[in-house]
Amino acid sequence: WWLMIKSNIFLKGLFSIKRLDSPAIALGASFVAIGALLKNVGFTIQESIFSSFLIYALPGSLVLAESIFIGASLINIFLAVWLVNARLYPLTVSLMPLVMTKKHPRWKYVLSCHFVAVSPWLIMKSNYKKIPKEYRIDYWIGIGSATVSVSVIGTFIGFSFSEYLNKDMMMGLAILNPVYFLCMMVGAAKTIQITLSVALGLILGPIIYLFSPEWSILSAGVIG
Repeated sequence: WWLMIKSNIFLKGLFSIKRLDSPAIALGASFVAIGALLKNVGFTIQESIFSSFLIYALPGSLVLAESIFIGASLINIFLAVWLVNARLYPLTVSLMPLVMTKKHPRWKYVLSCHFVAVSPWLIMKSNYKKIPKEYRIDYWIGIGSATVSVSVIGTFIGFSFSEYLNKDMMMGLAILNPVYFLCMMVGAAKTIQITLSVALGLILGPIIYLFSPEWSILSAGVIG
């Protein structure tokens, strides 16, 4: 697989996370909290790193840790993580037409779908026009490899230094990524549709929470 990747384009994607405004910084900080949380629920360092590599996206990792903490069954944990990560399907649908060409085999695109998460998606959407379409999949793989590495490193740091992180610090680190995404969405609100979506989500979430805490986020998101 790696022999089929154009190295200079891959490296350009790999180093795209270096900028100070990169979402990878917030992502890494959030996975520090995930690493500490996984240690607290009884994971080993190997299990923590492996779970971050496989689940990758932050909300799925949070659901995994919380489900284990409350003693959920294996099938319930699987379904919960699967349903949470199903939100990435629209990102995949919007991304694939930007990178797909007949030059590359289909399995290359299928495998690269593992990298779909909000952080790499934001980087790709901001930079894809600078990359010739026939090489965008290599650029995407570079971005994905970088962000997965950031997640794994963040998990390792959080696991190793968990005794120095109290509950409030872990919550603060975990929420950095969603706050960053919110800021990015507000910055991208150049149409009335996007503006209304963000505004409705922000307003309706707390209101619905008063009546149904369990369904407030999902309901506000769907309506928005």
